[in-house]
Amino acid sequence: MDKIESFKINHNTLKEGIYISRIDGDVITYDLRTRKPNQGDFMDNETMHSVEHMFASLIRNSKISDNVLYFGPMGCQTGFYLLCKENKETVLEVVIDVLKKIIAYNGEVFGNTPLECGNYKTLSLEKAKLECQRYLDILLNKVNDFKYEE
Repeated sequence: MDKIESFKINHNTLKEGIYISRIDGDVITYDLRTRKPNQGDFMDNETMHSVEHMFASLIRNSKISDNVLYFGPMGCQTGFYLLCKENKETVLEVVIDVLKKIIAYNGEVFGNTPLECGNYKTLSLEKAKLECQRYLDILLNKVNDFKYEE
């Protein structure tokens, strides 16, 4: 059996950042890596779940909303995948804008009722804000060339 592309990346040296994981026709899978893999510092479920609700809602209401296909957490608890039909420069701009909006937001976590979510009790705006601030600091303080480091 062939290895999937994401298993071919050396996760022991992978750093936080934004990467192009794969391109399938006009759909680009972006790897939004908020944490270094295999370092023991993983997102807890409440953080992942909260960022997912906030980020997915805001990016699906952004200027690239028509081109967003999916946003969700990685099972390894070190980041998120964003699948969309949009160029990397625009994606970076929108990701930064969405992070800033989450950090500035004061209200209820989007989709926080039992009618909207299958585990609505595990949501925390504070945890989402902390993770988004952490990731925003990373993106603003590095060169984002979207390439995995060799």
